[in-house]
Amino acid sequence: MISYEKDRDLQNAAEWIARRLGFNWIDPARIACIRSRGSKSRRTLARCHALPKIMQEALGIKGHYVIEVISENFDGLGREDKTKTLIHELMHIPSTMGGGFRHHRPYVNRKAVERMYERLLEGL
Repeated sequence: MISYEKDRDLQNAAEWIARRLGFNWIDPARIACIRSRGSKSRRTLARCHALPKIMQEALGIKGHYVIEVISENFDGLGREDKTKTLIHELMHIPSTMGGGFRHHRPYVNRKAVERMYERLLEGL
């Protein structure tokens, strides 16, 4: 059985990364970082989930996003790879924050994540 818990450290890291990289469209109040345990996934480190448009309409709220890290796969990573994983997931969030995703091609890919990671390091 999969369990989920909010992770304040991940939340702080994601918010810091978004600010440092100039992802000004990302509203921290509409992002939640969750750590899951019990997943059978072997290769997935993290996922980005969005509140579908129909749910937004039904609930009368704007788009919200959840970044889920899969503890079994994420926790053993080094600091650099954890940071790159969070960058990758944040890059999936479009500037509208409307419930959609930016896709791997052409936006979210290894090369783009590497560029963002280098930008992040330059600012330190």
